[in-house]
Amino acid sequence: MKDGIERIETTSSRIHRMNDTNGYVVSSISEETLSRVSFQHIQESLNYVAGAGVQRGNGQEYLPALRSPVLTGAGGCGGILAAEDGIPLRAAGFCNINELFEAHGEMAQRIEVLKGPVSALYGANAIHGVINVVTPDTTYDDGLAAIDVGSYGFSRLKFRKGKDLGNSGIGINASVTRDTGYRDNEGVDQEKVNLRHRFAWAKSSITTGFTYTHLNQDTAGYIEGFESYKNKALAQSNLNPEAFRKASSMRLWSKYKTQSDGNYALSITPYLRKQSMDFRMHFLPGKPLEENAQQGVGVLSQLNYVLSPTFSIDVGIDAEYTEGELLQYQTGETEGSAFLVETVPVGEHYNYDVNATLVAPFTALTWHQDDWKLSLGARYEQMHYDYTNNMIAGRTRDDGTTCGFGGCRYSRPESAENTFHNFSPKFNASYQYSDQVQFYGGVSRGYRAPQATELYRLQREQQVADLDSVTATNYEVGVKGKTQQGRYVLSLYRMLKENVIYRNSDFFNVNDGETLHQGVELTVNHGLSDKLSLDFAGTYARHTYEHSQLLGEVDIQGNVIDTAPKVQTNTRLRYVFSDAVTSELEWQYVSRYFTDAENLNEYEGHHLLHARIHYALSSKVSLFARINNLLDVNYAERADFTSFSGPRYFPGRPRNVMLSVSLVL
Repeated sequence: MKDGIERIETTSSRIHRMNDTNGYVVSSISEETLSRVSFQHIQESLNYVAGAGVQRGNGQEYLPALRSPVLTGAGGCGGILAAEDGIPLRAAGFCNINELFEAHGEMAQRIEVLKGPVSALYGANAIHGVINVVTPDTTYDDGLAAIDVGSYGFSRLKFRKGKDLGNSGIGINASVTRDTGYRDNEGVDQEKVNLRHRFAWAKSSITTGFTYTHLNQDTAGYIEGFESYKNKALAQSNLNPEAFRKASSMRLWSKYKTQSDGNYALSITPYLRKQSMDFRMHFLPGKPLEENAQQGVGVLSQLNYVLSPTFSIDVGIDAEYTEGELLQYQTGETEGSAFLVETVPVGEHYNYDVNATLVAPFTALTWHQDDWKLSLGARYEQMHYDYTNNMIAGRTRDDGTTCGFGGCRYSRPESAENTFHNFSPKFNASYQYSDQVQFYGGVSRGYRAPQATELYRLQREQQVADLDSVTATNYEVGVKGKTQQGRYVLSLYRMLKENVIYRNSDFFNVNDGETLHQGVELTVNHGLSDKLSLDFAGTYARHTYEHSQLLGEVDIQGNVIDTAPKVQTNTRLRYVFSDAVTSELEWQYVSRYFTDAENLNEYEGHHLLHARIHYALSSKVSLFARINNLLDVNYAERADFTSFSGPRYFPGRPRNVMLSVSLVL
């Protein structure tokens, strides 16, 4: 603390900054909230962020949404940047739709969410925002041991311990999860560990971190049939008992920070990153296997220099080099029609390597005087892919023979190189109207280069994917403030995305799509009395197709994008019985939404109630009890529609209970 002002390091910066003066909002889920929820899946905590609508799949899988419809497809994950301790979980061109299971959210100090492409600090994949899991600094003399035990074979062991050695320190943060699940032949075994070392001298420090995660999952797929999730027997069934996912990840980073008495602050973070994943693609004809891996090095940097009492400048450069590989193959004959059997053959479908190089300098000039703060920034990014096809090019079998019905389903382009250049200007402003009220606004441009899978994993007659970067222009205004009883944030945004990549009716990857995203968000934390408080996070949004595209006989231009609920709210009522006992009731609401682009099919939405109670036995020992889905509602975590299967769902868990014991070490 200095002059009564708390300076913390947040997702909006890599150096220490005041957390309430930016021209945009960073939503934060605190360690206290994470401990109270003790989520089985990170989606449960992200429900607390207005504008986030993440849908849980099975096991640790999910589909992301942040000021967006639920994002799907090969490049869907490229719309939201997922990170741990500020380092992206995946390289920019190699995202994975489920990548947040590689962050240690279960033992996080906090989870921060930055909405929209508002910061020059982030470029590729941060179109709709950033989800950053911040792990605790375990290099001091504190610790934790805890156990969670719940319904359907769920258990988790948690351990955290550090040792302060004065100018240095070491620590560990670990969890082990077992979950047999309530559906047939499903289950999750997962282990995660963070190691941390700190060394400080004068006004400088070096903090080194290591994260390792491992996942072994037996996956349950969709259930099919209109409102089949309302039938408990069907909801518990698993049409894909052969499905699995095995994944491991490793990240090693070392952050150097130094600062003067007031002129500058510098942060440089080199890192190593390695991942591998094998899984059964049970959702495709023939149910092929995919084996993918990536390894690479990178660096993040930021220099903040104070030019005068009113002006400061931030400059930096981010760079990374990644080697990625992907193999998709099928060991058994495809089942189904003669067309599917012939066009989806046994053998290798894709086998390629991609080396990617990213270089991104950025700068931002900030003027701050009296009650005004203005920031003008920009980021330039170059992404270069060097793709090597390890198979016969074209749409043949792996031995070069042709498939009937015009050719095989999967098409492999010739080896090639592709380069993408993007420029992203940002302008943010804030006005401190009073000690309690601040107005803010801004305009920004976001982008993402095509993902490697969109460029090189083609189908049917397509031999080359002539794609450009997806771009988005975002406008936002809002007000945030404090009252005697709490605080609030109100935001309005409008974002137009252009060059949106999708697969057309010829199964070509093209990017002439255009979508519009508009919404209003409200977050309120309010004390109703000395013992009763209310937390609310809600959004009303409309996401529409703006380009003309025929699906069957329907032109989807102007239609609401599928899987985009207009209203989503989360309301928590907390009552403090005594210093030792606190209770909470949570109401989660998701409105009805269309499940197809033609807007001909829909899911009715749902209401869920969850209850929690916390009992502090002493200053060191706490007990927690939680009942999720208190009213035992039959609902779908995700609803979908395809022309092949009709309506299909990931059913939500019935009423379930979790008990926890936590010991401060």
